[in-house]
Parts: sequence; C-alpha cells; structure tokens
Amino acid sequence: MPAQNPPVTDPPLRFLGVHKDFQRGKDRVAALNGLDLELAAGKITGLLGPDGAGKTTLLRLAAGLLRPSSGQVLIFGQDITQQSGEHAPAIGYMPQRFGLYEDLSVQENLDLYSKLQGLDPSQAQQRQRELLQLTALGPFGSRRAGALSGGMKQKLGLACALLRTPQLLLLDEPTVGVDPIARRELWNIILGLRQEGTTVLLSTAYFDEAERCDAIVLLHQGNILQQGRPDHFTTPLQGRTFQVQHPSLRRRFLQESLQQRPGVLDARIIAGGVRVLLAKDVQPPKEQEEIWITAPPAFADAFMDLFASVPASPPAEIAASADAADQIPVNTPSRNTAGTDETEIVIQVQDLCKRFGNFTAVQNSSFAIHKGEIFGLLGGNGAGKTTTFRMLCGLLPPSAGSLLVAGVDMRKASSQARARIGYVAQKFALYGNLSVDQNLRFFAAAYGLQGKLREQRLGKARQDFQLHEYGSVNADDLPLGVKQRLALACALLHNPDILFLDEATSGVDPLTRREFWQRINSLAAQGVTVLVTTHFMDEAEYCDQLVLMSLGAILAQGSPSDLRQLAKTPENLEPSMEEAFIHLIDAHERQIRRAS
Repeated sequence: MPAQNPPVTDPPLRFLGVHKDFQRGKDRVAALNGLDLELAAGKITGLLGPDGAGKTTLLRLAAGLLRPSSGQVLIFGQDITQQSGEHAPAIGYMPQRFGLYEDLSVQENLDLYSKLQGLDPSQAQQRQRELLQLTALGPFGSRRAGALSGGMKQKLGLACALLRTPQLLLLDEPTVGVDPIARRELWNIILGLRQEGTTVLLSTAYFDEAERCDAIVLLHQGNILQQGRPDHFTTPLQGRTFQVQHPSLRRRFLQESLQQRPGVLDARIIAGGVRVLLAKDVQPPKEQEEIWITAPPAFADAFMDLFASVPASPPAEIAASADAADQIPVNTPSRNTAGTDETEIVIQVQDLCKRFGNFTAVQNSSFAIHKGEIFGLLGGNGAGKTTTFRMLCGLLPPSAGSLLVAGVDMRKASSQARARIGYVAQKFALYGNLSVDQNLRFFAAAYGLQGKLREQRLGKARQDFQLHEYGSVNADDLPLGVKQRLALACALLHNPDILFLDEATSGVDPLTRREFWQRINSLAAQGVTVLVTTHFMDEAEYCDQLVLMSLGAILAQGSPSDLRQLAKTPENLEPSMEEAFIHLIDAHERQIRRAS
C-alpha cells in the first residue's frame, strides 16, 4: 500500500545540526558541517555546489543510506535513524547511476523492483501501467534495459523510484549525461509530480534547472552558503550583467580578453556574444568597437558571483604557453584567425559508415575540420557521436567511406595518426587502482616518452593541472573534477596536434567546466584542433563549427549561428542552442522515440 499521508505540520525533510565524516586513510574528512535545512512541502528544491560540496552525501543521508556522525535527519517528523521502517515507503530515491539490471527488460526491471519494495502484485501492475505511460516507455517494455538510450535509462530509473508513489522524492543529478530532449521529458515528469503534491529535492549541474526550482540550496565544503528562491540570488546583481559584442573578433577571443580585465568576475560565451558579470560598483571596462548591452541577471551569474573567491584567471599553463597569442593585442581583429588555419584541413571525412551486423550506427557522414578549430558533434543519445569519435581516433575501423586524420588514411595506417591524437573518453580511461602519479607514468610510457623529456612533461602536467597533492591517491578515489584534470593531463602528455573530448564534462560541476573550457580555448589558440561531444548546449556555443547528428546521419552542420538560424520560427525568432537542438531533432526522431 502507498504510504499514508503524514501530518501536514511536519516538514518532509529536516536536518538539525547534521555532521557527516568519512575516513580517508588515517584522516577524518568532514563532508557536512553542522547542517541545518528544512524543505517546504510540495515544492522542488534544487541542490547546487562545486564538486565535493556534500550534495550526494546530503541526499544519501536523507534516503537513509548513510547515518549522520551527529545531529538528526527527520522525515516527516520521524528520526531516520530510529524509524527507518516507518519512513521508507514515503521516500523515493534515484542515485546518479540507478542500479538497473541491464540484462533484464524494462518490464522485468519494474517487476523486480516492485517485489523488492513489497508491492502487492495487483497494485504493482496498475502502478507500472501508470509509470510506463508517464515516462513514455510503454512501447519499450520488452526491450533489454542495456539497449536503451541514456535518457530512456534515466526515465526507467525514475519509474523504479516512483513505484511506491513517494511523498518525498530524492534525485541525484537525474539529467546528467542525457540529451536536451530527454532532459525536457524528465523535467515534465518532475513538474507533474509537484502538481500532485510530491516534495522533490534534486541536485543538478544545470543552471537553467536551478531556475525552475521553487527554492535553491547552495552548498560549499559541507556548509550552506546561501538558500532561497531563485530571485533571491539574482535580484542583487541588477546592473552588473551585460552582453558584449565585437564586430570582427571571434567570441572565444573576445571572452579571453574580457576575462582578463580588472573587475570582470565572469565572462562566458552565449548566442549573442559574451556574457559578462562585473564586480560590485565596477564600470564596464570597454575597448574600442565593443558593444555593451545591459542584460537581466541569471542564476549562473549569481553562482559565479558567490564563488568569485575561486581563482578566475587562466590556469598556469595558459599564461605560460600562449606566447604567440600574447604577442598580438587581444582587442585587434587579427586575433580572429589566431591559432586557426582555415586553409589547412586536419581531418577529412567522406561518406563515412559504420555497421554492426544489420544495424547501421553511422551512415554517409561527410565533413572537414581545419587546424585550430573547436569542432562539436551534437546529437541525442544513440545518435552515433561516440561511434564517429572512435573511428576518427582509430579505435574502431569504418565499414565504408574515407577518413583522413593528419593526412593519414585511418583505414590503412591508423597507428601513425594515433601518435598525434589525445583522447578523453566519457568514462575517463584511467586505471582506478593506480595512483595519480602511476597513471601519469603509465601514459607517458605508452606515448613513448623517455629520459629528461619524460620527467619534464610529468612535472609540467602535475603543475599545470594542480595534481601534486593527489600524487599518491588512486584514481577511483579522486573527486570527479580532479579525475577530469588527470584524464586531460594524461591525454596531453605527448603534446598532440588533435584532441578528442567525448562528453568530457558530463557530471562535472560548473566551476570545473569553466576552468576546463579556459584550457580548451588556450589549446585551440595555440593551433591544437579540438573535437568535442557534449550534452551541454552552452558548451556548443564555444565551437567554431558544429555537426548535428540524428539516428546515425548528419542532420545539419555549420556554425552555432547557422544551426540556430535553421530553427528560427515566427514564434521564436531568436532560438537558443538548446531550443535549436530540440526543434531540429525532435521532429526527425519523434517516431523512433515513441515506438520500437
């Protein structure tokens, strides 16, 4: 039976002076420090903060999977450590990687979780029908869970968490790693649950998702930094946020110039130029030809304002290695072509195909990538992006078509090209049971680095990516942001001409993503060609050229502006990149998303 409604006088969730410590080697590490928190009933509360802020720990404590070191966690007025059997039916919990049984079908997963949660068979059947309809998974009941797209897996995980009709739903980054269409579908479900009176606490790395919440709790180092409605964060920033344009300078070089000026707390690329957040009482530091337009503040601005104490200058290796770029004044139009050679084609793809038995994963793809470009591959889960990436890297042989990388035919001599390639996979290709230093030494050996050069590169990697203090820590034990830094450091040890980034920022906090893109912009300015796949549409704006894939084929290609123009309608004259993605792909994939 679903849980009975508890008294409305009791908040769905309260933390009273909660501390949580973990043992790390010989040390005790504090994850939460005397936390006090109370959720409003029937509302959506967003949980945000940098990597290691304590978000997952907080959610696991609320779900009863961890016990506090001290303090109380109350669910509808009941102490979770003393009333675990009574509160359980009122809670639904979905971790970042929900434990689906991938060899079982969608229906078999629902049946299994219904039994594990003690549902009566007749009630379970009715509830499953409701959830299959709610998540649009009905036509896929017999499909093996392991064969579902990333977005469909997330929806199935959410359905399993909702089997008992929870009054409190805990979601740990439910939209991480899914495409914008699946993200929209998941949010429609969450908003529908709120209308039915469910209280939702979710962590997210998306600023636009934070703005859809009724309240936001911002965590930092185990403490609540601020909390309140979204406008509580944005209202104080009136008059400090701007959109900056330049008639001839590329947006990423304009961003670099703006970020280095006194009083600029943040500068990030957007559809209309570069969005700038100024420190309090600072006047716009304008250069000749720049156009500054006042823009309403958003939560992204508030987040960066609150974390302004985090170093915003470029990482060490950017200042040290961008010599050629620094010799050109940053506000001159000649910087428009710095690093990019529009005549030198580094990667040439013609009619590329990849078949797995009777299934065609990539079909007749053609595009060219020039030296120093940041080139983005976009598409829904299962569109063929990673398969294309693996063929470009020489990790997967193409079935048909031609593929030249750095002038080398990848079908005949891929090993020659691989020596000039760096690759950061979606699931970082690190050795989890090796330490940071051991991973660095292993990859240095794999790239053939020896002697003094090897030691120089290893020392530079440790310094540039701030890895010294983690040298003896195993990769599996690293925070996600540090793990990403290590993966990128390993990929760059041999100074590759081409860098492949396959959803390298998935699940990473906004501050780490910001630092990551500073590094990527610097590499492109030095002439490194960068290929990236991402589900963050704000990252797509950093690309010089984009290819939009759907069901294994190229649906559209061009600059970010070109793709946005393709999605322009009388009702939406200035679509965002996310709106363009949804508009262009939704119609093309609508039928396949609804039926097997």
